[in-house]
Amino acid sequence: MSETSGNPPRRRPWHRALVAVVGTLGLAAGATAVTGPSASAAAPPPPSGWTQVFVDDFDGPAGSGVNTSNWQYTTGTSYPGGPANFGTGEIETMTSSTDNVSLDGNGNLRITPRRDAAGNWTSGRIETKRTDFQPPAGGTLRVEARIQVPNVTGAAAKGYWPAFWMLGSPYRGNYWNWPGVGEIDIMENTQGINTVWATMHCGTSPGGPCNETTGIGGSTTCPGATCQAAFHTYGVEWDRSKSVEEIRFLVDGNNYHTVRANQVDAATWANATNHGYFLILNVAMGGGFPDAFGGGPDGGTQPGHSMVVDYVQVLSSGGGGTTPPPTGSRDAYGTIQAESYDAQSGVLTEATTDSGGGQNLAALANGDWAQYKGVQFGSTPARQFTARVASGAATGVSGLVEVRLDSRANAPIGSFSVGNTGGWQSWRSVPANISSVTGTHDVFLTFTSGQPADFVNVNWFTFGH
Repeated sequence: MSETSGNPPRRRPWHRALVAVVGTLGLAAGATAVTGPSASAAAPPPPSGWTQVFVDDFDGPAGSGVNTSNWQYTTGTSYPGGPANFGTGEIETMTSSTDNVSLDGNGNLRITPRRDAAGNWTSGRIETKRTDFQPPAGGTLRVEARIQVPNVTGAAAKGYWPAFWMLGSPYRGNYWNWPGVGEIDIMENTQGINTVWATMHCGTSPGGPCNETTGIGGSTTCPGATCQAAFHTYGVEWDRSKSVEEIRFLVDGNNYHTVRANQVDAATWANATNHGYFLILNVAMGGGFPDAFGGGPDGGTQPGHSMVVDYVQVLSSGGGGTTPPPTGSRDAYGTIQAESYDAQSGVLTEATTDSGGGQNLAALANGDWAQYKGVQFGSTPARQFTARVASGAATGVSGLVEVRLDSRANAPIGSFSVGNTGGWQSWRSVPANISSVTGTHDVFLTFTSGQPADFVNVNWFTFGH
């Protein structure tokens, strides 16, 4: 697809690359490791006006793995089909082994880089299964974790890169739409330096409105004890209650960096924020960020120093409800915005020129899909489906927009074919008959074509009797 088609092309990202470096930070020559306290605190109760929407205190037997109802392991050196070395140049292999990721029996998670006799590094990376973390309309989302970064400094810390961060949900299953789908780095640290970095990634790369691959970043020293010597609470507050939406980064409750919607154009901000996010904890070894501060790891780097995580929690405050709507709250006969999906594969979003503005799904091709949970059809059967679509596909390129219920493996209950409508922002409403539907179902839009080219954009859909 060309740059002028109206759809963003599926482009290769340089994922999680350097954050802004202000001034010169050096490793303290001959610095030694310091000893910090162990963690035993449970996640604090939500303050007045806040609701807890996710928590993991990492309670469990020593040597056990994480709760796989909450987390999934990311293993290997890349996502399937994604950029090598996770797009950052890091050199470790991520594993699900309890040698690298385990509970310690005292209410802590430990992610531990290790080096074998041949010099090969392994480490751990876990991600929430949920991808729907975002503020309610008019409200605020707080994501925080109490963490002690690897307790190692000086030459022994070369190459260490612990992080607690978030990725926009459209990245899962695509892996080539960074940085447009957004990334929020709540805590990054490297080389045993007493500094926490926070960054928002968005827009296009290289350069673009968010200065990629650097991003919009800030940093501060850890208050009181160093980042390595003690636990600190690292958090972000994503605030939609203000006239200008903003994302605030905090350490131990101190706001040290803020990114506001008016720092970039409206389409860039919408593409990065008009969806949910998932959370990530990992310790990388080597890569672009450590390279900016001396490189590594090398022969002097000490393996075996863990990032220790006491808890992770997500809180929500204010607003009129969650976005996207919770299970069971979608009205089949209202307008369901296509970008309000709960899960997807291969889907991009972009600003639409269709009436009402907002976002549309873009670059949809064979095998792509989007899920919408809890669509309520009621007791009177729905027999029609209508979707607002546009296409700038080449002559002879077309495909099917299909509706499936409850599982992508189920047969479609209805579909229609679409080809070129006159352009990727040339919109038309296309109806299709469907099998009778009552009750409440998860709805899947699936996209099927006999060729690999993108063939349709979708703005919204609805059902009728």
